[in-house]
Amino acid sequence: MNNRQIFLQHLAQTSTAPIGIEMVKAAGIYIYDAEGKKYIDGIAGFSVANIGHSNPKVIDAIDEQIKKYMHLIVYGEFIQQPQTAYAKLLTDNLPTSLNCVYFTNSGAEATEGAMKLAKRVTGRTKIFSFKNAYHGSTQGALSLMGDEYWRNSFRPLLPEIYHYNYNQQEILDNLDEHVACVVVEIIQAEAGIKTPDTKWLQALHKKCKEKGVLFIADEIQSGFGRTGTLWAFEQFNIVPDILLLGKALGGGMPLGAFIADKNLMATLTHQPVLGHITTFGGHPVSCAAGKAAFEELINNHYIKSIQQKQDFVLKKLSSKHIQNIFYHGLWFAIQFNNTETAHAIIKKCIDKGLITDWFIFAPDCLRLAPPLIIDEEALNTVCEIILNSINEVCN
Repeated sequence: MNNRQIFLQHLAQTSTAPIGIEMVKAAGIYIYDAEGKKYIDGIAGFSVANIGHSNPKVIDAIDEQIKKYMHLIVYGEFIQQPQTAYAKLLTDNLPTSLNCVYFTNSGAEATEGAMKLAKRVTGRTKIFSFKNAYHGSTQGALSLMGDEYWRNSFRPLLPEIYHYNYNQQEILDNLDEHVACVVVEIIQAEAGIKTPDTKWLQALHKKCKEKGVLFIADEIQSGFGRTGTLWAFEQFNIVPDILLLGKALGGGMPLGAFIADKNLMATLTHQPVLGHITTFGGHPVSCAAGKAAFEELINNHYIKSIQQKQDFVLKKLSSKHIQNIFYHGLWFAIQFNNTETAHAIIKKCIDKGLITDWFIFAPDCLRLAPPLIIDEEALNTVCEIILNSINEVCN
């Protein structure tokens, strides 16, 4: 059997039509297949590779840590320098109330941990989330997902989860002292890069404070500079009670985190003890890689150029066949007249050497979220591939 046959037969499939290209190498903004073809990674591994692939500083950090030790014991027992160093770096770059990090294996696990923390802190059981929201696929996170199509096959899910329309008044009217938390993507990712009205988001944050409801901000995709600031919540002048991170957090290695004030996080240590526990969360190699990647992001000032790159793409992508472009920073949802057209254009882009994809709740949109290190010359190539693909499909 060749690798493709093994892939289809012996690896669990997530869809009936995977991209199915055998990749053998990745460096910078490029990935390479088994036949030597080079592709621009137009989605940065779904916002994981914000500083690109195979960054030398990240590789050195991984190599150095592997030589010392890898897994030792369940998370939270031994003092491990990669965890403490990365936690300190993260909290140094966050508001003072976000000062305590719980490392997990993934963003979905961060969501799970934050939901438990909110129930433990408030003693309440209701959770509010949003339609067209995505916070992960584990059963608790799936309960938050804002679309019945994705939830229905896996019921029963968690009770007392209520879904509201994003950017609408209804959630403000229903928020009361019985709600443990509101879980909100600062920028709705899988809805196709939907940005909230600033006054609405601030009003939601204020109402949470008034009612003792924890405000949980999901920045699993939007964090680490994707939107033009280190954290998207900075642009709306709010500070969440709990912050969810993942994707770029590990610098290419698996890592997630939920971050809160130490006084909140301490409630997981008693009644019961081990209120939240993980074996591999905060793996020392992942923490070493993530810290190195975060330092690269900050030290090279990549975020400062995001606005310029955003404007460049918006100026270049002009076509009568584009219905709309939703965007925030170096993060775009390019909408076409229907799903079939969008998917045909996506396939054509991949054939031409640009890796792109669609959105769970916006399948009529093409996803563009390249590594933040991409320069304008490469961005120009990306835009030309998209425009040429549009012309071939639509004309």
